[in-house]
Amino acid sequence: MSLPDREAIDSALALVRAVMPPTPQQRWPLLDARSGAQVWVKHENHTPVGAFKVRGGLVYMDALRRREPAVRSVMSATRGNHGQSIAFAAARHGLAATIVVPRGNSVEKNAAMRALGAELIEQGEDFQAAREHAVRLAGERGAHMVPSFHADLVRGVASYWVEFFASFATGEAPEVVFVPIGLGSGICACAAARAHAGVRTRIVGVVSAHAPAYRLSFEAGRAIEAPVSTQLADGMACRVPEPQALAIIQREVDEIVSVSDDEVAAAMRAFFADTHNVAEGAGAAPLAALLQQRERWAGRRVGLSLSGGNVDSAQFARVLAAG
Repeated sequence: MSLPDREAIDSALALVRAVMPPTPQQRWPLLDARSGAQVWVKHENHTPVGAFKVRGGLVYMDALRRREPAVRSVMSATRGNHGQSIAFAAARHGLAATIVVPRGNSVEKNAAMRALGAELIEQGEDFQAAREHAVRLAGERGAHMVPSFHADLVRGVASYWVEFFASFATGEAPEVVFVPIGLGSGICACAAARAHAGVRTRIVGVVSAHAPAYRLSFEAGRAIEAPVSTQLADGMACRVPEPQALAIIQREVDEIVSVSDDEVAAAMRAFFADTHNVAEGAGAAPLAALLQQRERWAGRRVGLSLSGGNVDSAQFARVLAAG
């Protein structure tokens, strides 16, 4: 899959802007002091579903209704934010949405999907198993299966990175941005927006050390399946890389780093202390990576994606208490 071109990204941005305003982008003095860098945070935790995924869902569902006007129901699998995105966008188009999640999934993300009108089914021990069940169920019900990675999702998500890069004067974009990797739509969208903006910003992908499939695959130059054991960064709990995403990542991303659950927890606490924003595990991972590489980026211009804030209250309370 190639990156979406300028026209495709601009049309996606117009679709998203019709539903929601640009999310905030902030410098926080305490965060600068903690990291030693000049840090711009893109607050995708401020979207209507508390995460960046809603942008992709809006664009995907609009394109689906144009391609298949007879469609009446959609199916997908998720650990949470993608499912909220699909439920939110499906409701806007009058479509029924069924979302399959793995057993033991986030209680509050499940509640949010139900509140958005989705039927929720718990099946499988991890995301991959849930997705396989969703594919089978979609076939049985005649529902449209929404993938977790697709060109329309990427161009929708690219809208937030276009907002980010467009906020800087020529030549003033950050030297580096840190981007969490789940299945890959977020980081591929960043690459597309970088090309759209014509900037030279370095893109550093961030994975969980307890879900290293994309880092191992990036380093090996081929897809490598790896076990998932993260207890905190469910948005990065990928066992099997998406081939199309991996191909783009290998072409466009400069490096990939790993952060542990302990480092993610520390970054969640740092975001709350320094900005009073709640970050879920994947949303805090970019800050965890910056703090891990503090000496390398000291004094330099850095961008962080706070990609979502949907963490269960009980889990967040444990993270804060542990600090």
